[in-house]
Parts: sequence; structure tokens; C-alpha cells
Amino acid sequence: MTTVSFYSEGSRLTGLEMKGHSGYAPQGEDIVCAALTSAVRLTECAVNDVLGLEAPVKVRDKDASISLKLPKALDPDSESVCQTLLAALLVHCVQLAEEYPENITVLEV
Repeated sequence: MTTVSFYSEGSRLTGLEMKGHSGYAPQGEDIVCAALTSAVRLTECAVNDVLGLEAPVKVRDKDASISLKLPKALDPDSESVCQTLLAALLVHCVQLAEEYPENITVLEV
């Protein structure tokens, strides 16, 4: 099962961690894992490559995880875009979890 945890401080989404294989299909053929990974990678690219922020990203093969943490002090425009991106990712993950409840868990921490 894949667990996607979204972290927040008050109403501000501060980051996320996705951990584990969904178990929907063998590695390399798992469309559920691919959908989640692609969405997280798109968000990371938008934050770091398009907006030019330096949000730390950690990828760990040993526990099949990826995490992203937003910088604390962002200008108002970047903050707004990042909050929109993370909120959209949260909604996407929740919708996938509703479709594949045995494969995905979404937590808001």
C-alpha cells in the first residue's frame, strides 16, 4: 500500500511524503504507483524548476519514498501558487484513494 501524507502548519500545507508500493500490480507495471509518482513529480517540477524555489526533495529507494518540503518564507505569489499546487495534489490523491482504496491511503498530518 502507498501512503501519502500531507503536512501542514495551521492552514498552510508545508509538504508531503509518499511511501510504499501500491501493490496494484508488479513493480514497473503498476498504474496506481505510476499515477501517484507522476503527480508528485509534476508538483516538484512546478515548485522547483518552474517557480525556481529550492524545496528539498528526498527520494529513498530502500523504502520507496519521496518527500517534498516547502521553504518557510516564500513571497506571496510563490506561496499562493505552492498552496494551489499542493491542494490540487491532495485532491488528486484523495480521488485516486477513493478509486483504489486497497492500494492508497491519504493522511493529513
